[in-house]
Amino acid sequence: MKLGKLTEVNIRELWRHEQYDFSEWLSKDENLEMLSDEIGLTLTDVNKEVFVGSYRCDLVAKDETTGIKVIIENPLEATNHDHLGKLITYASGLDANVIIWIVKEAREEHRSAIEWLNNNTTKDISFFLMEIHAYKIEDSVPAPKFVIIEKPNDFVKTANASINNRELSKSQAERLTFWNRFNEILISKNKPFNVRKATTDHWYDVALGTSEAHISITLVNKMNSIGIEVYINDNKELFDKLYSEAEAIQEELNFTMEWQRLDNKKASRIIYYISGLDFNNHKNYDELINEVIDKVIVIRDSFRSRL
Repeated sequence: MKLGKLTEVNIRELWRHEQYDFSEWLSKDENLEMLSDEIGLTLTDVNKEVFVGSYRCDLVAKDETTGIKVIIENPLEATNHDHLGKLITYASGLDANVIIWIVKEAREEHRSAIEWLNNNTTKDISFFLMEIHAYKIEDSVPAPKFVIIEKPNDFVKTANASINNRELSKSQAERLTFWNRFNEILISKNKPFNVRKATTDHWYDVALGTSEAHISITLVNKMNSIGIEVYINDNKELFDKLYSEAEAIQEELNFTMEWQRLDNKKASRIIYYISGLDFNNHKNYDELINEVIDKVIVIRDSFRSRL
C-alpha cells in the first residue's frame, strides 16, 4: 500500500486578501456548512462587510433554527489586540449572541482572553476562537480545516446560571440531564445533525434547510412522551402542499405522524410521539434517545427533499 505525506499549505497562498478572497469563499453555502458543523450552528442569511460606526464586520449571519445573530471576524493573520477590540465593538453594535474569530494563528494571551470572556459573560453570549489551516497530500488539491482553539464552556455557563438563579427547578434540572446525554449519544453517532448546547428548555431544534420550517424535539414529561415535530412557522400553503403528499411521506417514514393545520394559529405542525419518558427513571434514556435521533434523521430526509 502506497501512502502519501500530509503537508500543510500556507493559507496566504490560497486566500491572498481577507475581504475579497477569504470572506468571499467563507460566505459560500458549502463553506459555511463546514464552519457550521464545527460550531454546532446552522448559519444562514449572510451579509458581508456590515458597518458598525466607521468599522466593518467581515460577516454577519444568523442561526437558522434559533434566529440568534452571529458575527464572524476573519483576519488572515495572528491574533492581536486591535481585532480583539473590534470583536467587542461589533458584538455590542450588532447585538450579537455568537462571536467567531477566525485567524491564521491564535496567540496564548488571546486564547486566555476568549476563555475569560466565555467564563465571565452571560450564558447568552458565546465566543469562539478558531484557526484556519489547509493541507494537501503530495500534489492533491488543498483541503481547508477549521480548528477550534477556544469555545464556550457550557458547564461553567450552566453553573453560573444556576448560582444566579439560586437553583434549578426539578424539571429544568431533568431537562438539562436529558439534553446532555442526548448530545453525548448524538456525538457518538458522528453528529448526523448539528449538536445544540444543552439547556433547561423543553425543546431542541434541528434545521431543515429553510427558514419556513424546522424540526423540534420536545420533552413532554406530563404525557410521559417525547414529541418530534415538523414545525411550520407561518405558512398554511406550505402545510397544505406537504399534506397533499402525506400518503407518500407516511410510506417513506414507515410510521404515522399527526397532521395539525391549527387554523386558529399562525403555526402548523406535523408531529410524532414516542412514549416512555419519565424524569424519575433514566434507565431507558439511551434507548429513547437513539430512537429519537433515528426518527429525526428519517423525518429530516423526507421533508427536506420537499421544501
